[in-house]
Amino acid sequence: MDVLTLFPGFVEQVARYGMVRRAVETGRLVLSTRDIRDYSGNPWRRVDERPYGGGPGMVMNAEPLALAIEAARTARGGGTVVTMSPQGEPLTQAWIRRLALVPGLIVLCGRYEGWDERVASQVDVELSLGDYVLSGGELAAMVLIDAVARVLPGVLGDERSAVQDSFSTELLDHPHYTRPEHWRGQAVPEVLLSGDHAAVRRWRLKQALGATWLKRPELLAGLELNGEQKELLHEFIAEQKQELTGKS
Repeated sequence: MDVLTLFPGFVEQVARYGMVRRAVETGRLVLSTRDIRDYSGNPWRRVDERPYGGGPGMVMNAEPLALAIEAARTARGGGTVVTMSPQGEPLTQAWIRRLALVPGLIVLCGRYEGWDERVASQVDVELSLGDYVLSGGELAAMVLIDAVARVLPGVLGDERSAVQDSFSTELLDHPHYTRPEHWRGQAVPEVLLSGDHAAVRRWRLKQALGATWLKRPELLAGLELNGEQKELLHEFIAEQKQELTGKS
């Protein structure tokens, strides 16, 4: 993965910790950065100008961006260019899985008020972390790098971790518990202590469906649930209603 940025040292920090560090050290992820200022073509390494038509802020020049993209593509023998922008399509786990399979991924980080629109033709995919604005694309790129690293084979200690993450099944994750069994008047659900793997699986699926229904119902609207999932969701909803009735 090649990251094009005005702050390569900032982006490189992501490779010093956690799963990304492990992915880099094991060779599962090859991460490099390119300083866009190296392609400025002027002694001041300037890469921005005031916008035509007036207005606040500065706009990144098309030429250094295009040259940086071309250099990255040449070095990798091609490549898909992704940029992180609030105008892009939402970055989802499905996108992460797709990008993890892309050879020669190039991530372009914008700054200031954005870049000259004429460089847009060089970008293949535009993705967004959400409906808000950051100072630049570096933090968003680091999020992307971390998420991609997690799904690369051999990076996580247990491959099942990535499979069970929220959104990996288009549902939110189920609750997790660990020792001690009793904590401040709260106990671990008995089913998790039963040793009945089938019952544990059903409980976790029910809780994942329920959490999605409670917190992100729009996700359920886009899913076609099978018979077991419908049954478990109905059970969860009935239990919630019963609990609310008991409290009233």
